[in-house]
Formats: sequence, structure tokens, C-alpha cells
Amino acid sequence: MDFNNKYVAITGASRGIGAAAARVFADAGAHVALLARDGDALLALAEEIGENAIPLPCDVADYASVQRAIDHVCEAWGNIDVLINNAGMIEPISRLEDVDPAAWTRLVDVNIGGVFNGMRAVLPVMKKAGNGTVITVSSGAAHRPLEGWSAYCTSKAGAAMLTSALDLEERANGLRVMGLSPGTVATQMQREIKASGINPVSALDWDDHIPADWPARTLLWMCSPDADEFIGEEISLREESIRRRVGLI
Repeated sequence: MDFNNKYVAITGASRGIGAAAARVFADAGAHVALLARDGDALLALAEEIGENAIPLPCDVADYASVQRAIDHVCEAWGNIDVLINNAGMIEPISRLEDVDPAAWTRLVDVNIGGVFNGMRAVLPVMKKAGNGTVITVSSGAAHRPLEGWSAYCTSKAGAAMLTSALDLEERANGLRVMGLSPGTVATQMQREIKASGINPVSALDWDDHIPADWPARTLLWMCSPDADEFIGEEISLREESIRRRVGLI
């Protein structure tokens, strides 16, 4: 796919799926805006990618911070064709009776509030252009509870519903809105899960997880017309048929 002259904003771009997606989109020719809190990691990634990357340190849980980043992208490039809502956190991993309320709320602010803030900031830009793709990185945890993951499961369920709401409201205005449930991915988040020792996911071996470039390549494919039949839906990378469509197997 040719993404020359396409402009992509990726949240949580400092590591994991976000960083892998930045590399994949850039390799396809896209200009990539890298949003995350870790400014040093973003700068290193931008230097690796080259002139088509802009590092934009921001806190996705803070709407003003996200809006400033999106405004910077628009001033630099004039448009945003794709928003990848990828930023997310897993901690606190704790049973409800023991969890710190402030930590629980902070996760929800990032995992749901961050998705809303990204959507809200790019909506005027995409609607003015009459097109755009918004993809939320979801999880199987959005659809079933797991011990110790009350905050994460709740937030992913909320983000999935928020994504459906955006599709309902804006599909007729030219927006392509989808979710991606990647399964378990070999990232730092899985190391945190492993260290917790709580619920069956923590018992998985490292080799059970897929590499981060698989969901990254799937995100790229989801921006293509070949994925139009999935607009408004959440794609699961656990499905062999999807892996074949993307070319992963």
C-alpha cells in the first residue's frame, strides 16, 4: 500500500504496538506524528524513522495536551488522514478489594479518556476533509472479565463502545471507524502481566505472544479499501482468516 502524502497520528507511540505501527506506516510512505508521554523515547524513534516523523510528547488523558499535539500536526502537514488510538496501560493489576482508587481512575482516564480525546481532537479536521480513518486498539478483555483486571477490562469495554458510537455518528460523514483486538502481544505490558502472577494470562509463555509488528501491519491493512467490509466492527487478530488477509501467514 502506498501511503505517500498520508498523515498518521499514533498515540502510545513510544513503545510496543505504537512504535511498531509508526515504523510500518513510515515504511509505507506515511508521515507519522508520534504521541506519548515519554519524550526521550519519541525523539529516538523519530530520529530512527527520519524526516517524516514528528515527536509530540503529550498526556492522552489531558484533552488540552492532545489538542495541542493535533494542532501542531495540522500546522505542519495540513491534515490528518489516520488516527490510531493505541495508548493504554494495564496497571493497576489488583483485586477490587485491594486496588488503589486513584490508580484505578488514572487507568480509566488514559484508556477511555485518551481514546475520546484523540477522537474529539481530530473530528473537525477529518470532517472538513470529508474522510479519515480512526482505529482503536482494543482487547479481548473488552468482552470478558479477568481477575485483577477490573480497571483494564472496564476501560477496554468502554473504549470499544466509544468506537462504536463514533462509527454510528460519523460514518455518513466519510469516517472509517474500526477496532482491532490483537490478542496477546510481546510487549512491555505482557512483562507487567507476567510479573503480577494473577489470572491465566500471566501464566502464558513469552513464545505464546505474537510480535508487535503483526498488529502494526494489520493496522496498515485496515486503512486500505480491502478492509472496508469491517467498517464499524472490531477485528480480531486471533482469527486465521484475518491473519491471511493481512498476509501474516
